[in-house]
Amino acid sequence: MNLGLTKKVAVVVAASKGLGKAVAMEMAAEGCYVSICSRNGDEIQETGKLIQASTGTDVFCQRADVTNLVEVGDFIANTVKRFGNIHILVTNAGGPPAGFFNDLTATQWLEAFNQNLMSVVHLCSQVVPHMRRNRWGRIINIASLSVKQPIDGAMLSNSLRAAVIGFAKTLSNELAPYNICVNNVCPGFTTTERLDQLASQIAVRKGSSKDAVINSWENSIPIGRLGRPEEFAALVAFLASERASYITGTTIPVDGGAVRALQ
Repeated sequence: MNLGLTKKVAVVVAASKGLGKAVAMEMAAEGCYVSICSRNGDEIQETGKLIQASTGTDVFCQRADVTNLVEVGDFIANTVKRFGNIHILVTNAGGPPAGFFNDLTATQWLEAFNQNLMSVVHLCSQVVPHMRRNRWGRIINIASLSVKQPIDGAMLSNSLRAAVIGFAKTLSNELAPYNICVNNVCPGFTTTERLDQLASQIAVRKGSSKDAVINSWENSIPIGRLGRPEEFAALVAFLASERASYITGTTIPVDGGAVRALQ
């Protein structure tokens, strides 16, 4: 299937590892020019070299913290300077700390608010003007299956990622006349460093082992295994393409059937 992404400019944030890295690799493989950032400057440069060597596409890398409005603005400005335009935005941010309500401080709530909601708002405010001028664009937010089915012990993620879904649905209605589609993709239990850390935290709290926690997740998934980052990235690339021109305002799980809800 030709996704029609050749020479489109795709911005993928928090892309030095995990799902962001997999998405950036997939977009580059489909022919996009890719612009990536991360809080870790060394890691993002290494990831950029890997993507360029693997796909032959042009990759722009910059250290930037998505919670810092100045750094986000600088990153987007430098992306436009490098490639001349922006067509696709994939928002992403590391998950906030696990914890129950009584465990969390006001500072942790504010940090999660900035990391998981306001980072999306800031990025969209920088990128949408370019998409409006193009009268074409794709915004895909990496969320979590917790917006469909809350995860015990993930109070911050359950709350703030759900706010992103409300923002995205409203934005999709406002931008639809400009042929800009806005969607959310929700990874289930996928083999990333973040999931490994979460399993370790839960294991300590329950007095169990990390392997036992992971096995319990696998047993809860109809497909019977954890997902792979490249499986998730394939859907993101499709939603970024011309083939997905009639899909907007949706929230799609990639979870092996883990979410039991009808919608």
